[in-house]
Amino acid sequence: MIRRSVLGLLASPLLMPAVLRAQTTDAGARIAAAAEAQEGVVRIYDPAYVTLDFPGGDVAPDRGVCTDVLVRALRVAEGIDLQLAVNRDMKADFAAYPKNWGLTRPDPNIDHRRVPNLRRLFERLGAGISIAEDPAAYRFGDVITCLIPDDLAHLMVVGTGQTGGRPLIVHNIGAGTRIEDRLSEFRMTGLYRLGPDVLEKLRRLTA
Repeated sequence: MIRRSVLGLLASPLLMPAVLRAQTTDAGARIAAAAEAQEGVVRIYDPAYVTLDFPGGDVAPDRGVCTDVLVRALRVAEGIDLQLAVNRDMKADFAAYPKNWGLTRPDPNIDHRRVPNLRRLFERLGAGISIAEDPAAYRFGDVITCLIPDDLAHLMVVGTGQTGGRPLIVHNIGAGTRIEDRLSEFRMTGLYRLGPDVLEKLRRLTA
């Protein structure tokens, strides 16, 4: 079983962007910076089902999928475990979650790594906001869900950098975690802001 394999690497001050090392009071900036710190560490896209420790389980530090970027960022930046949050919320109301995979009960090895499940969790916590056309409307740490070719669900985190007035996004779309100028490339399906109220709900859910 694999547990917290990437967290020690990401927690190293040498791998943390300055905005995170400074312990900014802006949670969104901390989440964005923790996502950005994965570039160069997570080099492989690997969707394989893996048996994880629970809670706090993680796949090997050099690999993952799009959702792992956010899972790892929240653990590093806020001490919040989405693996545990999704599992507890699914146990509380399993019927509220998508049935795309034919499961009859929660599976802590994979549930938190699936975009539709994270969308449902964030909706239930009141994190959803209107999708904006204006790039200036996006904030550090915002979570974007979208559809990539073949209608595959994808997740991106709004980073701290920008180019041409557009915020850069952090994601793993096939070649490891990258910071890229791809905000408007895909059809968005959701926009979620993990503000103080949402983070507090997540903390209560995982306490």
